[in-house]
Amino acid sequence: MPARPIEIRLGGYGPPTTSFSRALKLIGDSLEAELGGGVQIRYVWNIMDLGYRSEDILWLVESGVLTLGYQSTSYFTDRVPELGLLDLPFLFETRDAARAGMDGRLGEVLAGKIESSMSLRILGYFENGFRHISNRLRPVRRPADLVGMRIRVLPSDIQVRTFELLGAIPLRMDLTEAIERVRAGTIDAQENPLANTVTYGVHKFHRFHTLTSHFYLSRPIFLHRPSYAGWPTELRRSVDAAVHQAVALQRDLAIEEETKALSEIQREGCEVLELDAAEHAAFVAAVRPLRAEVHRLYSPELLSFLP
Repeated sequence: MPARPIEIRLGGYGPPTTSFSRALKLIGDSLEAELGGGVQIRYVWNIMDLGYRSEDILWLVESGVLTLGYQSTSYFTDRVPELGLLDLPFLFETRDAARAGMDGRLGEVLAGKIESSMSLRILGYFENGFRHISNRLRPVRRPADLVGMRIRVLPSDIQVRTFELLGAIPLRMDLTEAIERVRAGTIDAQENPLANTVTYGVHKFHRFHTLTSHFYLSRPIFLHRPSYAGWPTELRRSVDAAVHQAVALQRDLAIEEETKALSEIQREGCEVLELDAAEHAAFVAAVRPLRAEVHRLYSPELLSFLP
């Protein structure tokens, strides 16, 4: 390692207590323990605290302001349309199936698509998990209950189309705006993993929560590619290994977070609805037209990953 330490700036968009922030800390701790004074680690736990939007983490890393960050795959879709495949509703039935897909050939192919379009290096995938619907208006047990409901969705055309098919009024917006509008009551609903719903305080404004598991999303871990390419081989190997360990930690913590978040939502006095088999099937049937529509959007290679 060179005499002058290499500065590595790790960033995210959540408090230091989240599974993602704790995983970043593991990366930094691992590098410091292994490389000592060869690296200088700095953290920006939540870029939104500095006035940025959550989506800004993409350009902050791509430009080198931050060295490493994470972001949900939906935020890539404007520049890497192929990532929209992961926004298909009910793509994965189980957590294990989703992890296997992202750790296998599917994740590898999509990482290549990102790297060919953006100045980023993809090293793995954190788990954002299964997403559920919360709202301030009424219990949701069937698609008809969503009709006319204004719901925030991530910046993804596939997500917009999903909620159009479910009868809602989807509104694409960044997390920062979504939080403000949930608090103001100018949107009716949102969809998120339970942990996100609690982290951003949405459960204090939304009484009704339905465990739809309609999307499963991952968060790629990406680095400023010119920095990564210019590092000594020893540092690149250490970062690769540290990210691998961080993914395992974050995924374990995500399961714990989900359990704690459910308890917190119930403690707030919210109603949590679990769908029975027939109710779940109604949601699946409502969005089935999307499967035919995406055959016009994606290559045979990508379509081969669909169950």
